[in-house]
Amino acid sequence: MRTPTSPARGENGNWCHRSSNAFVHRTGLADAGINLACSGADSADVGFGAPGRNGEGSQAARLREIARTHRVVAVTLQVGANDEPALTRTAVACIRTFVDPTVAPCRDTVGPQWAGRLAAMAPHVEAAVRDVQQAMRDAGYADDGYAFVLASYASPVTEAMGPLHGVEGCPLSRPDAGWGRTVAFPQLAEALRGVAERTGVRFLDLSRATEGHEACSRGTAAGEWQRRITVDPQALVHGRLDALGQHLFQESFHPNAEAHALLGGCLGEFVKAGARQGACEVTPQGGLRANSGLPPPITSAAV
Repeated sequence: MRTPTSPARGENGNWCHRSSNAFVHRTGLADAGINLACSGADSADVGFGAPGRNGEGSQAARLREIARTHRVVAVTLQVGANDEPALTRTAVACIRTFVDPTVAPCRDTVGPQWAGRLAAMAPHVEAAVRDVQQAMRDAGYADDGYAFVLASYASPVTEAMGPLHGVEGCPLSRPDAGWGRTVAFPQLAEALRGVAERTGVRFLDLSRATEGHEACSRGTAAGEWQRRITVDPQALVHGRLDALGQHLFQESFHPNAEAHALLGGCLGEFVKAGARQGACEVTPQGGLRANSGLPPPITSAAV
């Protein structure tokens, strides 16, 4: 079933920002889905013993209660980006280098730290995964009684941007965007793959899931699956003055509704196939398919 919780777009100070379009509702694996995700959450917000993001409580603890009253067929966890990799902070650093030529490129400042950040992230994600597993055991599920998928993240940017990308919502240099697409996101996926292998859960690589449809990859936003920098005036309606600042831009460089529908379909296909690892890949027809095994090598796009 769908969660009875509100979309949390600032009401009563809750900025979890859930969407009815989220891919958990688009998998076709069950009659409906429950979305416990929360924008900005890190691994500690998922696991036991933490207050949780926006006061909502531990996601693992909430899952345990849901699993006791509903038949859960699949659990999808997408976490890690808000831990040591700090993707939002990294994006801000990359934007700053674009608008301020006196600041070094983020691929040169963040790049040398990236492997260390991922190594620091992995134990936290692993702890969150194990807490989710324990939550399901507490609810009476055997480890093979449901599908548990740890998913990575799709790169929202590409070096193949149009000539006016800076004023069209993607104020990033092409080399920095290329580093994000070909290095940062694939390496993040590999770190999460390692967590999945150590904890015995399934892994779905999304690092290339929006390839060719990234923000500013086309002349207009039509056909793009990642949002450009987006200002959401509705945030002021729901959150009033609390929305001023980052909440107005919270949807920037995130998958849009079309992408979520495709990601949900790919996730459902992957779960039904029973593979331990796989990747969502763009088809020649412009959709997504689940490909079991390692994704093909990433190459730089012509610019």
